[in-house]
Amino acid sequence: RPAKKTKSSRKRASAKPSTTEADILCPAAMENVYYISHNAVDCLEFRGFGWPESSQKTGRSSE
Repeated sequence: RPAKKTKSSRKRASAKPSTTEADILCPAAMENVYYISHNAVDCLEFRGFGWPESSQKTGRSSE
């Protein structure tokens, strides 16, 4: 009688991580950012070039 395989003993097929760097200036990427961005600031934030100070509050209260 063969031993019963458990979930931990099975090899799982997983997706291989991408080793190529994505080109954020290729035509497909530029068309995508054109449709999802409302302005230049949004475009830069979506591409990872956001301002670190933008999430901090200035301390002023709008009353």
